[in-house]
Amino acid sequence: MAVPALIYLLFNSGPTAQGWAIPAATDIAFALGVISLLGKRVPASLRVFLAALAIIDDLGAVIIIAFFYTAGLSLPDLAGAAIVVAALVGLNRLGVQKLLPYLLLGLVLWVLVLRSGIHATLAGVILAFTIPLQLTPAKPDTAVDSPLHRLEHALLLPVGFLIVPIFGLANAGVPFLGLPAEALAAPVTLGVGVGLLFGKVIGVFGFSMLAIRLGLTDMPAYAGRRQMVGVALLCGIGFTMSLFITLLAFPGDPLLQAEAKIGILGGSLISGLLGYALLRTAPQDWPGTPSR
Repeated sequence: MAVPALIYLLFNSGPTAQGWAIPAATDIAFALGVISLLGKRVPASLRVFLAALAIIDDLGAVIIIAFFYTAGLSLPDLAGAAIVVAALVGLNRLGVQKLLPYLLLGLVLWVLVLRSGIHATLAGVILAFTIPLQLTPAKPDTAVDSPLHRLEHALLLPVGFLIVPIFGLANAGVPFLGLPAEALAAPVTLGVGVGLLFGKVIGVFGFSMLAIRLGLTDMPAYAGRRQMVGVALLCGIGFTMSLFITLLAFPGDPLLQAEAKIGILGGSLISGLLGYALLRTAPQDWPGTPSR
């Protein structure tokens, strides 16, 4: 996440530097959507790698939003939020399996975090960490029945087919009419687009290879460097979270928002197409591939 941000800052200084986090996040839905189109042409280990990376990437983006895109802090509201978090942890420790107490406290937590000046997205992440993932020992451990899984399944359809599409449609539009031609090559546009396209490749592929070379981890099973570059390119798809950070970085400035959106759409599109092409043409040598 640091490399795309640094590339953005190479193009921007002063007021526009506030958008440094725009190219730092990967869009989970679109990245996994592209890799799913490849089917068995991509080993399962790479799909797992991309999913895990994108999830942690988005959590990092939420933390960035919470601490770098906030207004003045309210200590009383933060103290109240801490008490609510302690109550949520207490429910977890007591083995409470009903969702309603967690959701009611989660609503109070969201209000307090919103009032505290920290972006309220952090409240959702904290709430999710406190909801039990496993059933109490007295019950059979059918993981799909755990409170967290029940909540996840309940949110899957409305979030995937209503909330995210509405957000994307409402915020992705670029008003090309009346937009100066310079906006296509403005520092914000270039910083975001180049940050997504090259920053993610350098960051994901470079640090992955470094970790493998140092013996900290292994290459994903049946994957080679070409596939790793392809996955790193897919990480340059930053659509939803990047749009969200754009609105926070440049509030009330339609021109800078439009420039950032051009960079997001352009960088994400090129990254997705190149990643798809590279993974589709990469050598395939694992059980279950189309060539076998």
